[in-house]
Amino acid sequence: MTEGMRGARGPRSSSSVNSSPLILDIEDFKGDFSFDALFGNLVNDLLPSFLEEEGDSGDGHGNIDGLVNGHLRGQSDASRFSQMSSAPLFPEVDGLLSLFKDACKELIDLRKQVDGRLNTLKKEVSTQDAKHRKTLTEIEKGVDGLFESFARLDGRISSVGQTAAKIGDHLQSADAQRETASQTIELIKYLMEFNGSPGDLMELSALFSDDSRVAEAASIAQKLRSFAEEDIGRQGAAGNATPGRGLEVAVANLQDYCNELENRLLSRFDAASQRRDLSTMSECAKILSQFNRGTSAMQHYVATRPMFIDVEVMNSDIRLVLGDNGSQPSPSNVARGLSSLYKEITDTVRKEAATITAVFPAPNEVMAILVQRVLEQRVTGILDKILVKPSLMSPPPVQEGGLLLYLRMFAVAYERTQELAKDLRAVGCGDLDVEDLTESLFSSHKDEYPEHEQASLKQLYQAKMEELRAESQQVSESSGTIGRSKGASISSSQQQIAVTVVTEFVRWSEEAISRCTLLSSQPATLAANVKAIFTCLLDQVSIYITEGLERARDGLSEAAGLRERFVLGTLSRRVAAAAASAAEAAAAAGESSFKSFMIAVQRCGSSVAIVQQYFANSISRLLLPVDGAHAASCEEMSTALSKAEVAAYKGLQQCIETVISEVERLLSAEQMATDYRSPDDGFSPDHRPTNACIRVVAYLSRVLESAFTALEGLNKQAFLTELGNRLDKLLLTHWQKFTFNPSGGLRLKRDINEYGDFVKRFSVPSVEEKFELLGIMANVFIVAPESLSTLFEGSPSIRKDAQRFIQLREDYKSAKLATRLSSLWPSLS
Repeated sequence: MTEGMRGARGPRSSSSVNSSPLILDIEDFKGDFSFDALFGNLVNDLLPSFLEEEGDSGDGHGNIDGLVNGHLRGQSDASRFSQMSSAPLFPEVDGLLSLFKDACKELIDLRKQVDGRLNTLKKEVSTQDAKHRKTLTEIEKGVDGLFESFARLDGRISSVGQTAAKIGDHLQSADAQRETASQTIELIKYLMEFNGSPGDLMELSALFSDDSRVAEAASIAQKLRSFAEEDIGRQGAAGNATPGRGLEVAVANLQDYCNELENRLLSRFDAASQRRDLSTMSECAKILSQFNRGTSAMQHYVATRPMFIDVEVMNSDIRLVLGDNGSQPSPSNVARGLSSLYKEITDTVRKEAATITAVFPAPNEVMAILVQRVLEQRVTGILDKILVKPSLMSPPPVQEGGLLLYLRMFAVAYERTQELAKDLRAVGCGDLDVEDLTESLFSSHKDEYPEHEQASLKQLYQAKMEELRAESQQVSESSGTIGRSKGASISSSQQQIAVTVVTEFVRWSEEAISRCTLLSSQPATLAANVKAIFTCLLDQVSIYITEGLERARDGLSEAAGLRERFVLGTLSRRVAAAAASAAEAAAAAGESSFKSFMIAVQRCGSSVAIVQQYFANSISRLLLPVDGAHAASCEEMSTALSKAEVAAYKGLQQCIETVISEVERLLSAEQMATDYRSPDDGFSPDHRPTNACIRVVAYLSRVLESAFTALEGLNKQAFLTELGNRLDKLLLTHWQKFTFNPSGGLRLKRDINEYGDFVKRFSVPSVEEKFELLGIMANVFIVAPESLSTLFEGSPSIRKDAQRFIQLREDYKSAKLATRLSSLWPSLS
């Protein structure tokens, strides 16, 4: 710092303060300026003790007691005090003040110098800035001019380029024209060579006989032939009927040459194919592509494949699919054989595809020809062996498979061939519609498929019916004949409706529907075929259950015939024993036929339920695409089953007749006159039901058990209602044959209660009400005559029947009840 203050000088002593002014330099304030250094250099001459004190205080602060005139205070307090009182405290203050004033003046002068320099520099900077701005403006103008020059240069270059491009195009066109002219000259020269004598190809240029230039020769020959044929065509269109002789000769010679060249290339192609020389094959195929787009080469290659010309391949296919044992193959074996054969065909086509891709310039076209040939020759050959369409007029017997075997073979072959078509499509077949071609292979079979399917179902049904009849006949013959009534029972039981048979019908239909779904591609066609198949099922089931119900009705009719003979027999007293035996036989036959018919009705209901469930689950959804098809099938189902409903209704009426006839026989045989007019012998009255009532209820309980099980819903309710009404009417008629005393009335009431308890099992309120009214009317035999007038006050509807019952009272005449009641109920008199 002292070096920075080298120009600062101070006085030597206090007496010479004003003798030597300070000299400060501006340079002292540059660089690393330190105010402490400046201050120290100013006061060093006046305060020399400052330096000594600074040197002595190197060990720290706090041990300096005082500073007087630059000396350390080392004396005692007393001596110091005396010195301070005798001398000034800071004698250098005047010198320092003078020094500081001089320094301040010089610093002001220095500041003025600095300000002057700054103003000068500002003026210089402003002048230089103006010059710089002027220079930049001039440079910008120069740059703008340079850009304009570049733009003009670029436009000029673009114009020159366009001109050059036009010149190049003209040159290229001229060169092309020159080349075309040169080629035309060459072609005319070659055409003149072909314009010799017809068939004379010996004088041609070496080009047309050089095997190494076959491609060039083929190209030129095609151009010459095209030119000559076009020229002849133009002359013909212009009306010149006699074109130039030379062109006709040229065309003929060119055609002969092209044919000869094409044959030569095909021979070379075959030779290379035998050697598996793919490069030579590819070269020949490329040249041959100039002849009819290479169609002859493509067809020639495909036609020479071993699988199309080797007879052993076809024989091997037949053995693989149909076997070699000469027996009729099963559809499952044919399916396995076709799968193996079609896999082999696919692998062969895949290998050929690799060769075709490497050889031919248009492999897709060759693949289309190959796949078409495979389907039309190899696949069609095996299908013709498998699918032999049977005659509908004289179908093969069921023992040999019938029409069903043909249909199963058809479905298997169609399904496997469709899979082959998908595999061939994956391998590649160009633009060939392989699926449509596959469909055409089966078109003749699909046209008559619905008729064969329906005929097959009818054939199966007829065979099943013959089988059932044969079984029934065999059982009848083995059982023998044990009386007519027992024979009728056996016959009816052996020909009962079997739900398993209807289930088999449905299974046939399901199989037919699955084939129909496979073979019918359009929804409308599928719906029509499904409807026809389902109609066949409805016809089969309707006929089967209707015939079953009619057979069961025959049993009821036979039992009714036995009852009629029993009634006729009772007219003669001499045959009473025989009549009783016949009556029992008729009763047994009636009960057996009743149960058989109820079983038939139950199985009929189960069969109908199976068909309805099958329709809902499998058929209805297939009919929805066609408007009205679903409703039409529902209508057909109702119509078909209505025949069975009619048979069932008639049979149920016969069942009621059977039951009522047997009840009437039991009542006539078992009911005694004394049952309701027991003697007044002093014993307590018998409160048990009569024997006739017990027998009738037992019979009804036994025979109607099958009806409770077989019938359901409204059918059950209608049957039991009719039976209950007939039973009520029969009992009323029966009891009017007897006379009742009070104890007999009690027993009658016991019978009515027994009958009423039984009919409660019918769960038919109207029938229960009728028997309750019978119980009320039975009271007319129990009450005293004077109480009869009040007996039916709450039930006026039964007064007419009650009057008939009153007439059966034992005391009706003695108590003059007729007169009494006529006065009470004048409307009934």
